[in-house]
Amino acid sequence: MEYLVVSLLNGVIYGLLLFMVSAGLTLIFGMMGVLNFAHASFYMLGAYFAYTLQPLIGFGLSMFVAPVLVGGVGVVVERYFLRRVHQYGHAHELLLTFGLSFIIAELIKLFFGNFPVDFRIPGSLDFAAFRIGGTDYPFYRVLMGGVAMAMFGVVYLLLTKTRVGIVVRSAIYRPKMAEALGHNVPLVFSGVFGVGAALAGLAGAVAGAFYTTNPNMALELGVIVFVVVIVGGLGSLGGAMVASLLIGVVTSLSVGIDLSLADLFAMVGARDWAESVGGLLTLKISSLSSTIPFALMLLILLVRPSGLMGEKG
Repeated sequence: MEYLVVSLLNGVIYGLLLFMVSAGLTLIFGMMGVLNFAHASFYMLGAYFAYTLQPLIGFGLSMFVAPVLVGGVGVVVERYFLRRVHQYGHAHELLLTFGLSFIIAELIKLFFGNFPVDFRIPGSLDFAAFRIGGTDYPFYRVLMGGVAMAMFGVVYLLLTKTRVGIVVRSAIYRPKMAEALGHNVPLVFSGVFGVGAALAGLAGAVAGAFYTTNPNMALELGVIVFVVVIVGGLGSLGGAMVASLLIGVVTSLSVGIDLSLADLFAMVGARDWAESVGGLLTLKISSLSSTIPFALMLLILLVRPSGLMGEKG
């Protein structure tokens, strides 16, 4: 029971971290139609900005300043790069952001080296929030989940309950009408892209101190983030939340399952057949945990190509 509770909590927190990164990507695609391959690089920039700022302004303040800086980088990318190729279609945007992700990674290696940096949780936050059986559950992990939930609430309310959200939606679906009403549509697009980048930067700043901050962190998380967006439904913020939690919990639980698929078939009397087939059926589920999200994505694409909460085309 202790293992199950801890694994569920770890899965939920990991899922909320995935949401913090995928929310910005979902927002950018849903509002602008841009599938940004460099989005996970903004997550990495958030971690490195916070690491750099921590000795200067303190840990708490760096958590606020780093996302703002990443948002500024996002605005520059949209204004001076993406806007120039937007008229040529998605292929040019994908190639541009794909190349940009490599440039950011190389710049990180140039300034910080090709190895993890010593970015740690301050001692004032390094304590147990509560105890589950014989396991002390870290307070900072709970804090990460709280930040993700707060972020979801703020973004949702901003888009659905404020004038800003109305202007953003009108600029997306009726850009000429929005311009006729006096709104600066290009400025709205830059703001949306900047906010999306800042959300990824916030995730990096918060998670970088708990997980490892290294030049490969964008590559490690970037693929899973795209899986989350596809499973949840392109452009659906609620879908991103559901998919993030689903993938986080399933991945966390599967890591500790020391059974093979053949063992599962044995429960229904088909062990001989499973062992005769061999291959994947004899592998432990724990060793397949990293591939389960991709299997889930394939299943969702077969059953519901638009994603769990995406609009049907």
